[in-house]
Amino acid sequence: MTVLISRHLKVFFRDKTSVFFSLLAVIIILALYLLFLGDVWAQDLVKVVGAKESTKALVSSWIMAGILAITSITTVMGAFGTIVDDRVNNIIKDFKSAPVSDTKVAYSYIFASFIIGLIMTLFTFVIAEIYIVISGGELLPFISMLKVFGIVALSSLCSTAMISLLVSFFKSQAAFGTASTVIGTLIGFLTGIYIPIGALPSAVQLAIKLFPIAHSAQLLRQIMIEPLGQQVFAGVPQAVVEEFQETMGITFRLGGEAIGASTSLLIISGATVLFFVLSALRFSKKSK
Repeated sequence: MTVLISRHLKVFFRDKTSVFFSLLAVIIILALYLLFLGDVWAQDLVKVVGAKESTKALVSSWIMAGILAITSITTVMGAFGTIVDDRVNNIIKDFKSAPVSDTKVAYSYIFASFIIGLIMTLFTFVIAEIYIVISGGELLPFISMLKVFGIVALSSLCSTAMISLLVSFFKSQAAFGTASTVIGTLIGFLTGIYIPIGALPSAVQLAIKLFPIAHSAQLLRQIMIEPLGQQVFAGVPQAVVEEFQETMGITFRLGGEAIGASTSLLIISGATVLFFVLSALRFSKKSK
C-alpha cells in the first residue's frame, strides 16, 4: 500500500494544474481580502476598539485562520481527483489485477489525500505567518504553532473523511469538477469569510455551526488572534468584545451558551469517525 500512496502523491504534485486548482478558492479569498474585504473589516474593528497599530495585523490573522481551514478541505478535494481520473482511465482495473485487495487500494487514496491536505495546509500556514509579520503582527509562539498543527491535522483528517464519501458517488471527471466548483464557492460562506457569521440569518448560522470545518476555522482564529487580542481589545468592554467575536465567528454560541474548544474538537472528531464509517460502508458496497 505504501507504493500506491507514493504513486498517488507523485501523480498529484506532478500535475501543477491540479495543485493550482486545489488552491484556487484560497487565491480568490486572498485577492478579495487584499482588494476589498480587508479594509472593510479593519474599519469595522476600528469602530469597536478604536484606531490601534495592531488592528490590521489582527484582521490579517483572522482571515489567515479561515484560509487554513478552507485549504484543508479544498486541497483534499483536489487530491481525490486522482481516484476519479483513475476510474475514468480504467487504471484502477490494473490495480485489481495486482496482488492487493480492493480495500487497500481504497485506503491508499484516502491516506494519500490526507497527506496532501496536511502538507498543503501547513505550507499555507508558513505563508500566512510571513504575511501576518509583514502586516505588523508577530510569529505565533511555539506552543501556539503546535496547537495549529494539531487542529490542521484533525481538520485535514475530517475533510478526508467527508470528501472520501462524496467522491465514492462520482464516476466522471465532469461531475467531480462541478462538485469541486460548488464546494470551492460554498466553503467561503460556510467558514464565515465572505460574510461574517453574525450577519447571516439564524437558520444559516445554525447550519454553519453544524459544519465541522467551521469549528476548525473557529479554533484556528482563537489561537492565531490570541497574541494580538489582549492589546487590541485592551480597555474595550467585555460585552462588546464578546459580541464582536461572535459576529466574526471567533466564538460560537448555541442556546446562548458559548461552545468551548473541547466541544468543537469533539464535533470535528465525531464527524471524522462518522464519515469514515459511511465511506468504508460505501467502498465495501462498491467492491461487491
